[in-house]
Amino acid sequence: MTENVIEIFSSVQGEGPYVGYRQGFLRLEDCNLHCRYCDTEHGTDAHPVCRIQITANQQAFREVPNPLSASVAAGYIADFIKEVPHQAVSITGGEPLLHTEYIVELASLLSTPLLLETNGTLPDQLAQVLPVVDIISMDIKLPGLTGREVWGSHRAFLRLAREKDVYVKIVLAADSLQDELRQAFALIAEESPGISVILQPATPTNGVLAPSPEFLLDAQQEGLKVLANVRIIPQTHVLLGQL
Repeated sequence: MTENVIEIFSSVQGEGPYVGYRQGFLRLEDCNLHCRYCDTEHGTDAHPVCRIQITANQQAFREVPNPLSASVAAGYIADFIKEVPHQAVSITGGEPLLHTEYIVELASLLSTPLLLETNGTLPDQLAQVLPVVDIISMDIKLPGLTGREVWGSHRAFLRLAREKDVYVKIVLAADSLQDELRQAFALIAEESPGISVILQPATPTNGVLAPSPEFLLDAQQEGLKVLANVRIIPQTHVLLGQL
């Protein structure tokens, strides 16, 4: 099958506990949320072409027409893996779980582990790809940054995801609310208290400001009251000037 793909490239993972590992990235369009801090143009049919990195170590791209078949996309990723070993292939977006059939087909064509980067709100779709993904990067979205509450969806999602290698990421902005953060911590503690939780300060964009160091440390302290593993990790690929 085919889908519109925004870009395919090789870089280091810049977020979460796998930060610094070499990974391939395939970014799909479309999303069911509209987060204030989002830095990706992910609208439906907004990408008539896909950007393909030319070689694994150069920041140079060519454009190919969309949509791309899963087999063609897998071929581009395989070329990167021939150049340099990759720890995983990250399927990201947008929200990749809007494209479950594509993910399943892509997984059948790749031998490298798949990391699913998701907003954690589509449990039914997760069930369709759970057998073929190896690592799940699950966001928990604070309502103040998305404009809507999705606690029930997050709970159902985490109940499924916890059978895999999963970690939770919570993006924090300068105006994030402590009450919302405490609610997120309580949900995680009830469902999977030993899971890795990453507090990620927002990279300033679209008028969203990064939280202060004091806010982040207070947030971590609050999380450690009910959870075993709460870390603060910024978007390191931004610091490195990578994609």
